[in-house]
Amino acid sequence: MAYFMSRNLVFRLSTSSLRTRFYSTSQNKVGVVVGVYNNEEGNLLTKAAATLNEKSSGNVTRLLQYGGPLKSGKSRVLYGVSEEFPVVAVVGLGEKGKTSDPNEEFDETKEAVRSAVAAGCRSLQESNVDKILVDPCDDAEAAAEGSSLSLFKYQDLKSKKKPVPTLQCLEEDAEGWLRGMTLAEGQNIARKLKETPANILTPTNFAQEAVNCLEGLGVEVSVRTFEWIKQRNMNAFLSVTRGSGEPPVFLELTYRGTNSLEKPLAIVGKGVTFDTGGISLKPSANMDKMRADMGGAACTVGSIFIAAALSLPIYIKGFIPLCENMPGSIATKPGDVVVASNGKSIQIDNTDAEGRLILADALHYASQFKPRAMIDMATLTGAMAVALGAGAAGAFTNSTPLWQLMHKAGTISGDRVWRMPLWKHFSSQVTDFGLADVHNLGKYDRYGGSCTAATFLQEFVTCDHWMHIDIAGVMENQDEVPYLGKGMSGRPTRTIANFIELLTVDANGL
Repeated sequence: MAYFMSRNLVFRLSTSSLRTRFYSTSQNKVGVVVGVYNNEEGNLLTKAAATLNEKSSGNVTRLLQYGGPLKSGKSRVLYGVSEEFPVVAVVGLGEKGKTSDPNEEFDETKEAVRSAVAAGCRSLQESNVDKILVDPCDDAEAAAEGSSLSLFKYQDLKSKKKPVPTLQCLEEDAEGWLRGMTLAEGQNIARKLKETPANILTPTNFAQEAVNCLEGLGVEVSVRTFEWIKQRNMNAFLSVTRGSGEPPVFLELTYRGTNSLEKPLAIVGKGVTFDTGGISLKPSANMDKMRADMGGAACTVGSIFIAAALSLPIYIKGFIPLCENMPGSIATKPGDVVVASNGKSIQIDNTDAEGRLILADALHYASQFKPRAMIDMATLTGAMAVALGAGAAGAFTNSTPLWQLMHKAGTISGDRVWRMPLWKHFSSQVTDFGLADVHNLGKYDRYGGSCTAATFLQEFVTCDHWMHIDIAGVMENQDEVPYLGKGMSGRPTRTIANFIELLTVDANGL
């Protein structure tokens, strides 16, 4: 994971130290991002912007007047502001003190900071700066998130890589900066894993990446192989692996941020490192994106990374079943029946509904640890993408207290979740149909697909506080989230991390 900036290399500088630290040599080209609010009385500079304006004898306000009002989320690069600050990106933060619309269900002020700072950082990157000093814009955590997430670029496999500027906070001891950088780093880890081609990120290599990423932070990574999986009768999991030449792996992650005699928070992530659909083969168009079908696993690694990096006082167990879903000569066939590790038989009528099969055994195994709460994340159904698009991940839960805490986490991160129904209406379609105890599609396979998939998973859960998060719709970002750019999104890593932290502060009955 050497691509990502280590949080240990991030340091902060006061405005007065800029000249001596950065402009005593011409070898480094430094850019500065500062914010401006657009109120009725005109532009209102942030504290850092006002300081910069004063040091440049008013050049910021003088140059800013050209081009009209600066809209929220937009950036304008000013050149020649002063000898000390030759390249400055001024970014629009919108109206200061504006109240968020409750119907939007997130903090719009934080999102404005993330989007604006991201626009400024991208503008300066195009100016080929080596370092970017970032105005905390009255919310250093959001500023750090927006700037770090905006500069992520997967280019590990390119022979000629574009330079990525380093980031530093413009104000000394800006509260929240390092936390924001850590949150962004965790999401960028998930993004990198999801972008890596499947021939490189095999189940075995994913396990090694998890070791590289987490063990230095004190997280125990146990790599389980085929024999361990077989001994535990994880036949639903193994049924998916049959067509692939790559051996399956089951990862068990343990973070002990507090007394491990307590009940753990369990996080389960779907880890299909490539999904062809198996015998029920997918269309070839866009199949390359199925390298990210391990998005739940990637977000599990990223969120546990954040918890460990922030030294959160909580006990976490992570569970990741890893495999490929390929149409080999002994691959599972439509109509086959297997018996999962909890003893329930499963009729598999569509081998492309494989995520729920590997999660079934993982959820049953995780339940044996009697967790205080259990979350699973999976790029599970196209139906979820149809229902919510990229607006939010769908959350299915048997626990209202768990939902309330996760919903709050989404309002903080700006990466929202939306509660979906987990009704008997859907579970009966899975349990009262077919030749076996449960059916992997359900009676009406074209309707309510994300709901029947969730109720299928519930058949393998024995936890009073469980939530399934279907992240299929948020797997990839086009233009929906301005500070992420195009590519794999790494969502909802920061939401899960915020949830974990909220759980340490206010358990809400969990």
